[in-house]
Amino acid sequence: MIHEVDEVLKGLLGGGALTGSGIEVSFEAPTRDWAARRNAPVVNAYLYDIREDVARRQRGQMPVRDERDFVVRRRQPPRWFRLSYLVTAWTKTPQDEHRLLSAVLATLIPRELLPAEELPGALGALGLAVPLTVAGLHTESRSLAEIWSALGGELKPSLDLVVTAPFPAYPEYDAGPPVTEGAAVRLRGMDGEPPESGERVHRPHQVAAARAARETRNPR
Repeated sequence: MIHEVDEVLKGLLGGGALTGSGIEVSFEAPTRDWAARRNAPVVNAYLYDIREDVARRQRGQMPVRDERDFVVRRRQPPRWFRLSYLVTAWTKTPQDEHRLLSAVLATLIPRELLPAEELPGALGALGLAVPLTVAGLHTESRSLAEIWSALGGELKPSLDLVVTAPFPAYPEYDAGPPVTEGAAVRLRGMDGEPPESGERVHRPHQVAAARAARETRNPR
């Protein structure tokens, strides 16, 4: 699933305000060595934290339907995980980097919820919209200064981008075949005895009609 979220972000970051700019989108760790090797403007989205959003955890089972809308399997509700990305711009001047970050903000701010039909592969197959937040309150246990220190680089302007993505919970269980015929009810006689083998088997609507007729004949 994570690689599919990367694919979505690459399309978002390379589009919008940056459409046609030719700006590269990278997911590599922005270390000193990486920064020294780059020779063109880059928007970097470094995945630095993965943790479950336990507030979204659900219990029970969810139905899995086929193309005829029949329930064919059942599975547990998906688990939701917060994927936190450190988004930075890399050019030759701070002014150009700020312009790139502004373009990224303009692209991502309107996309607070990514619809399922825009999501690829197994992520889209879940049929769930995916929340996206950018430049919100930093809630992870590690500070951005600690992250830059771990990367071996100097503190740099960045955007905190969080995608909360569903991950399917396994295993799935086969469901029983669908009921395609109505239930049959055998009426007992007035004496309470079961009907003879040759007596008619009544359907539910016939049962209701027979009961109404009996009450008419024998009012209380």
